[in-house]
Amino acid sequence: MAVITLAELADKLGAELHGDDTTEIHSIAAMGKATTGQITFLSDSKYRQQLTECQADAVMLREADVEFFKGNKLVVKDPYLSYALVAQLLDTTPVAATDIAASAYIDPTAMVGSNVAIGHNAVIEAGVQLGDNVQIGAGCFIGKNAIIGNNTKLWANVTIYHDVVLGSQCLVQSSTVIGADGFGYANDKGEWVKIPQLGSVRIGDRVEIGACTTIDRGALEDTIIADNVIIDNQMQIAHNVQIGYGTAMAGGTIVAGSTTIGKYCIIGGASVLNGHIKIADGVTITGMGMVMRSIEDKGMYSSGIPLQPNKEWRRTATRVHRIDDMNKRLKAVEKQLKANDE
Repeated sequence: MAVITLAELADKLGAELHGDDTTEIHSIAAMGKATTGQITFLSDSKYRQQLTECQADAVMLREADVEFFKGNKLVVKDPYLSYALVAQLLDTTPVAATDIAASAYIDPTAMVGSNVAIGHNAVIEAGVQLGDNVQIGAGCFIGKNAIIGNNTKLWANVTIYHDVVLGSQCLVQSSTVIGADGFGYANDKGEWVKIPQLGSVRIGDRVEIGACTTIDRGALEDTIIADNVIIDNQMQIAHNVQIGYGTAMAGGTIVAGSTTIGKYCIIGGASVLNGHIKIADGVTITGMGMVMRSIEDKGMYSSGIPLQPNKEWRRTATRVHRIDDMNKRLKAVEKQLKANDE
């Protein structure tokens, strides 16, 4: 268990400390459950009334909320960001692998950096390059000539196909597949003819990819994911997709082939993006968004229908089905009114 004093935390966060700087913190907890030896945070002032009953040894908060808590305080500009940084300092997540397991297979031509750990039954094929401090979890497969940058961590059973490039300080969760064939076929009189996918996948630095996500290799050119992108669980990124710097994508989203997503976009969960379209920088798509055409301007876009009682939904669906008929009747009325005016 990691232990750190409030003085050390204040120094690392650049925070202003009010209270006993020798207090030791071993973990972080939600405000309503935090107790001795724990730190919590207040990121939204509308919950400041909870501070009166908070039992944490310290709270991270903004200057405007200082007077509402009588105990130890770390005054910061962004409590939620500070929570993330403290959680990193107190993180007890184990490593994906330690040392190099005897059961791992490493091709003699593979280049393995210093302090690399490879778990049981992992396979490292010919021509692979593993940077320094890379962790490869149990059962992973790293295909021929793939490159994995320094300090990147793969949890168990990740599959990296041939020629894929994965940058430095990346994190890939279990059962994700990077570099499988894109969905490319020609049709010959009803028979499907496979198009070999000759491109690859290039992923930048500091990219995090959730569990059970698939990122397909390009047909002729590469599928490209820029630096600082975060991708949630159970996603499908099709061939030749490009995702810009700093974009975040929530779980269950599907992106069809050759779509380009700009920088700093936020894609809500269970969204579907059509192929061969472009999404501008700074676009937010709320959950269950169905994006059928390009979005050229920054902003927030929605299309998912919120849940409603079944009887209301049935009435709404019935009215939707009648829209075409209603439109025809409206045009007829307009035409008659125009004729009467003349």
